[in-house]
Amino acid sequence: MTQQNRHIQFPLDDNILYFNHAAVSPWPLYTAEAIKQFTDQNLHSGSKNYPQWLEKEQQMRELLRWLINAESADDIALLKNTSEGLSVIAYGLDWSAGDNVVIPAGEFPSNRIVWESLRQYGVETREVDIYSSQDPEQALADTMDDNTRLLSVSAVQYSSGFRLDLAKLGEQCRRHDVLLAVDAIQQLGALEFDQQAIQADFIVADGHKWMMAPEGLALFYCKPTVRPQLNLKQYGWRMIEDPTNFLQQDWAVADTAQRFECGSPNMLAIFALHASISLIKQIGKQSIEQSVLAHTGRINDYILNNKSYELLINTDPGRRSGITNFRHRALASDALFKQLTDQGIQCAQRGQGIRLSPHFYHQPWEFERLFEILDAV
Repeated sequence: MTQQNRHIQFPLDDNILYFNHAAVSPWPLYTAEAIKQFTDQNLHSGSKNYPQWLEKEQQMRELLRWLINAESADDIALLKNTSEGLSVIAYGLDWSAGDNVVIPAGEFPSNRIVWESLRQYGVETREVDIYSSQDPEQALADTMDDNTRLLSVSAVQYSSGFRLDLAKLGEQCRRHDVLLAVDAIQQLGALEFDQQAIQADFIVADGHKWMMAPEGLALFYCKPTVRPQLNLKQYGWRMIEDPTNFLQQDWAVADTAQRFECGSPNMLAIFALHASISLIKQIGKQSIEQSVLAHTGRINDYILNNKSYELLINTDPGRRSGITNFRHRALASDALFKQLTDQGIQCAQRGQGIRLSPHFYHQPWEFERLFEILDAV
C-alpha cells in the first residue's frame, strides 16, 4: 500500500496521522457506505424495509456474540453507551448497607462514579492500586471480603494501556462468590476477548473506539443466570415478550437480554456497527490483535531507544495493549501535545504523558513520519 493510497478502508486526509483509537475512531469506508445506504433508504422509501432492518439488528447481535465469544446472542442487549450499561448494573442490584464494590484505582470515571454514587445506600467503593503490586489480580482479590458484591474492572486501562488477566479475575470472583463486570471498551475490536474463558457476569463497551463505529450504541452482555438479579428501572414496549403485539394486556418481561432495551432501537448506529464488526470479522480477530500489538511495540521500541523520552507503560507482553503512553524528559506534556497535534498527529493527553493508540491498518510510513516529528521536538 502506497503512502498516497494509505489503507483503502481509511482514506484519511494526507495531513492526519491518526493515533487516537482509544478515544474516538474514524469510520472505515465500509461503515460510511453502510450509513449512506441506510440514509438513501430513508430518503427514498422511508421505513418500507423495516423488516430487513430488524434482520440486520439480529445479525449484529450475532456479530457481537462472536466478538466476545459468548454462548448466545440472546445474552446481548443494545444500549446507548458504557455508562448506561454500568448504571443498569449498579441500580439493578439489590444493595444492603455495608456492601462494597472493588475497582482498580485510576479507572475512567464511567467505572468509578457510578459505584461511588451508591454511597447513598451505604455501599463502599474500594479502590486498589494495581500498579504497585507484583500480582495486580491477587491484589484485587485480596481486597474482597464477605461484604463484596461486585468487582468492576476495565479490561485495559484507558490511560496506561495496562491489561488485566480477566480469566484469572473471573476465577477469583467465582471462588469468592462475587459478581464480575468488565468494561471492555479498550479491548473489543483491538484484542481478542473470550467470555467463555473469563466467565464475566457483565460486559459493557461502546462501539466508537476500537470497534470503529459511531457513538451512541453499546454492547451490554449479561449472563443468563444473573439476569433475574437485576431489577428493571426502565419500562417500555420493546422489553417485553412479543413486543409487536401492541394490544396485549398480560405482558411479561422478555426472558432475553432485550429486557434491558425499553424503547425503539438506534437503527442508524446498528447499520454502522454491523458494518464495522463485519469488517473486523473479515480481517480476523487474531490478525488484528497481532497488528495492533506490533504497532504499539514499534512505538515502545522507539521511545525506549530515545534518550529524550520516557515510556510510561508496563512492557510485559501479557500487560500490553493497543495503548502506549510516554512523556518528554524536558518538555511539559501539554506543550508536547500541542506540538504533535499542530503537525497532524491525532493523539491524547492522558495521565502524565501522551497516549498513542494505533489500529491494525496503519502503514510503515506513518510510524516513520511520527518518529521524524518526535525527533524534531
